[in-house]
Amino acid sequence: MDWDWNFVREILPTLVQGVKITILATLLGSVLAAIVGLAIALARRSPNRAVSRSVGFLAEFIRGTPLLVQLYFIFYVLPDFGILLPPLVAGVIGLGLHYGTYTAEVYRAGIDNVPRGQWEAAKACNLSAGQTWSHIIIPQAIPPMIPALANYFIAMFKETPLLSAITVLELMNQAKSVANTYYRYIEPMTLVGAFFLVISLFSVVLLRWLEHRYGKIER
Repeated sequence: MDWDWNFVREILPTLVQGVKITILATLLGSVLAAIVGLAIALARRSPNRAVSRSVGFLAEFIRGTPLLVQLYFIFYVLPDFGILLPPLVAGVIGLGLHYGTYTAEVYRAGIDNVPRGQWEAAKACNLSAGQTWSHIIIPQAIPPMIPALANYFIAMFKETPLLSAITVLELMNQAKSVANTYYRYIEPMTLVGAFFLVISLFSVVLLRWLEHRYGKIER
C-alpha cells in the first residue's frame, strides 16, 4: 500500500486531538500518582501497624495486578455499585492509583536517605511532626527523587493507549477509529508511533537535564 500524504493531512487534526487527550491524561495521572504515592509512603511509616500493614497490602495488590484489569474494574465494574465515572476520569484514576504505588517506593527511598541528624535536629528545635515533614524532610527528600519520578512519567505516557479499552478518545483510539473508517492503517499507526517517539524523546532530554541538575538516586 502506497503512502498517501493527502490522507495524512486529512487525518492529522483528528490525531492531534488525540495527542492532546493523551498528554492531558498523562499530566493529570502524574499529579494524582505523586499525591497518592506520598500518601502511601507516609502511611507505611505510621507507628500504627494496622494502618501501615493495610496500606502496604493494598499497594502490593495494586502493583501486582495489570493496569488494564484495574481500568476495566474502575470503568465497567464500579457502575454496578452506583459509581459511574466518565472515561477520562476513570482513566486518570487508574493511571494515578497504579503508578502511585510505584512512586511511593521512590518517596520511601528518598525519605530514608535523609540523614538521621536532620530528624534529631528538628526534634531538638521542638518542631511538630507536620513542621518536621513540611520544612525539613520533604524539601530535602524530593529533589533527588525527581529523575526517578520522571521515569515513571514517561512510562505512564507510553501506557496511555490502554485507555482506549475504556473508550477514552486518546491518540491510539483516534487512530484506530480513523483506520477502521477508511480501511487504511499504515498512515495513522505510523503517525501514532511518530507522536509517541517525539514526545518520549523530548521527555528523555528533560529527564537527562533533571539527572544532571539533581543527580541520580539509587534504586
